[in-house]
Amino acid sequence: MARLLMPKATAVWLVENTTLSFEQIAEFCGLHPLEVQGIADGEVAIGIVGLDPVANGQVSMDEIERAQKDPSLHLKLLRQNIPQPLPRTKGPRYTPVSKRQDKPDAVAWLVRHHPELGDAAIARLIGTTKSTIAAVRDRTHWNSSNLKPRDPVLLGLCTQTDLNAAVARARKALGKSPEGEAPAAAPAPETPAEPTGESKDRSMLGGFDIAAFMQKSGGSSGS
Repeated sequence: MARLLMPKATAVWLVENTTLSFEQIAEFCGLHPLEVQGIADGEVAIGIVGLDPVANGQVSMDEIERAQKDPSLHLKLLRQNIPQPLPRTKGPRYTPVSKRQDKPDAVAWLVRHHPELGDAAIARLIGTTKSTIAAVRDRTHWNSSNLKPRDPVLLGLCTQTDLNAAVARARKALGKSPEGEAPAAAPAPETPAEPTGESKDRSMLGGFDIAAFMQKSGGSSGS
């Protein structure tokens, strides 16, 4: 949707050069009617030079004259052929220059504490390159001897929410349960059944030689 360029300067010009009502000017310029009244009283937009909306092709003079005759009408903004600024597309994460030197330390921390994260996930998370990640993994980074694994959240390279989401995706891709989820409990070992009285007696008899005991006892009494 097209937007009015320099709304306050346009409102100043409309107040000075037309008989439009404050409500019409406010609606067209996206201002409050009291703000337009302040412009007319010289209390608002002091020092702002009026901008002619007819000269820059934002509205036609016929449209202004039509609205001046009927205060209930609203000015319509002309469709402009000027290219409108495109919304910023999702791209590489911007990192301030002062924090870019901390990226290898963050990579070392992620590689140590979250080995499930792939190079692509780390690159998206902190905005680094795969070559840097590979160099840190292989210890071939030019500053490898001075790298200190540090949490990228504390370094301001990513948020804790982004880190948790990246780890959860990586664990899901590997078929692991998300961190914090308790693993399934192992089945309890079966307790052997308590032997009955009969089987208990048999086991006791089975481990004791009654004939030998009676023979030994008879020999002792004979002597």
